[in-house]
Amino acid sequence: MIEYDEAQKKMVLKLVYYGPALSGKTTNLLQLHDILEQKGRGDLMVLDTKDDRTIFFDLLPFFLVAPSGLKIKVKVYTVPGQVKHDATRKAVLQRADGVAFIADSRACETMNNSNSFENLEKNLAFVGLDIEKIPLIIQYNKRDLPDIVPEADIRRVWDATGIPVFLGSAIKGSGVIEAFCRLAELTYGHIDARWGLEKNHGLDRATFLRQLVRPESRSCG
Repeated sequence: MIEYDEAQKKMVLKLVYYGPALSGKTTNLLQLHDILEQKGRGDLMVLDTKDDRTIFFDLLPFFLVAPSGLKIKVKVYTVPGQVKHDATRKAVLQRADGVAFIADSRACETMNNSNSFENLEKNLAFVGLDIEKIPLIIQYNKRDLPDIVPEADIRRVWDATGIPVFLGSAIKGSGVIEAFCRLAELTYGHIDARWGLEKNHGLDRATFLRQLVRPESRSCG
């Protein structure tokens, strides 16, 4: 559901971090915001809701410009995790181009993860998006804590789906950039297939990813 103005050669991509309350969505965005060069991203913005909040920022506030002159902006959002804010979740998901589902690795949160993923599928359908088609990755966060679900159990559940799964600890910065880069790569492929970013605009996958994460030490791939 990309925002694309062909006449003005302007494209806006929207990536959404989704998941249960306290799974680490906000921490992922805070870490991602810190990883990027200050000149290459916008300020964090907060939309407060009672007992929860939605955070977003422009990943590319000054646009990535393709050789054709096409200007691309990328926005990154979280959704509130609490069920009572489901209307806000739906609003944030509208026109999403890619989703990162942030799960809580603690064994005691298994049911909450499952319920939240079902809620994601339901809400995507509500706003006219297909979970089978939208770029999607899963990050199992909080791997630094005790009593977590073993990696083998996670792989047994998700490998058959083909959805990329990452393990990490957002509070320590582990797995944050890897998960984001894979989501960006999938989103590029999805947009390129429809709008011909490389064929029509001269913007290949490697250049797109390199422009998203500029510091060489933190580059995608």
